[in-house]
Amino acid sequence: MVALESTLITHGLPRPKNLEVAQALEAAVREAGAVPATIAILGGQITVGLTDEQLDYLAGAENVRKCSRRDLPIVVGRGEDGATTVAGTMMAAHMAGIRVFATGGIGGVHRGHLFDVSADLLELGRTPVTVVCAGAKAILDLPLTLEVLETQGVPVIGYGTDEFPAFYSRSSGLPIDARCDTPEAAAAIVRARDALELPGGALVAVPIRPEDELPASEAEGAILHALAEAEAQGVTGKEVTPFLLARVAELTGEASLRANVALLLNNARVASGIAVALST
Repeated sequence: MVALESTLITHGLPRPKNLEVAQALEAAVREAGAVPATIAILGGQITVGLTDEQLDYLAGAENVRKCSRRDLPIVVGRGEDGATTVAGTMMAAHMAGIRVFATGGIGGVHRGHLFDVSADLLELGRTPVTVVCAGAKAILDLPLTLEVLETQGVPVIGYGTDEFPAFYSRSSGLPIDARCDTPEAAAAIVRARDALELPGGALVAVPIRPEDELPASEAEGAILHALAEAEAQGVTGKEVTPFLLARVAELTGEASLRANVALLLNNARVASGIAVALST
């Protein structure tokens, strides 16, 4: 089984693209031989494995709270709807006994704001779920994000690469801790982590496919422009990431959005292979 987060449906992609991509992700997991489990909170109930009707509802729902660790008791206690972030999805997946989770990119350390550290990194340090992603979102400070992962004791595994992917682009020039070229090799590390009873998870970083890559220079130019706009407009806190991602999509003529969808599907396939390897 492969966990999938629900924030891309409510906060990550525009309508109606959000529902289309959520359904495509689930289909990609099934085609790869695994079972998809999109996770959300509906009416205060943590729901693991949304139905088609629930996906459709969430894609059109208003005022859905973005749920990390701190938000879960609030949303559950109030009987509200919530979409799980990487951290929230990891928690729910672990509660349900799911060992592998596919996402686009994890949160990290924000550029120019060294104390703005995503809860995703801390969750990776304490919850034993393997997260398959295309690295951290490129709008972040990637070197510092890797430093925090090291401090948290999280192994960073490059899937078919010797460098940490830069989300839209295949390479960041930053090293990873180990390279694996097959699902079985990645699964062996996950099994070892479980056997050692280590508290945290593992990060499997998958580079976007060459044909889907957004050139690093183009992505970085748009990111720097969007960062300057965010500073000028006083965008802070939880609003920074969605603002930056939306502006980068606009500035690149939606090339970054197309790359984002492509890497999501690629990560789902890789995660499915690891999940199947773990089940045999």
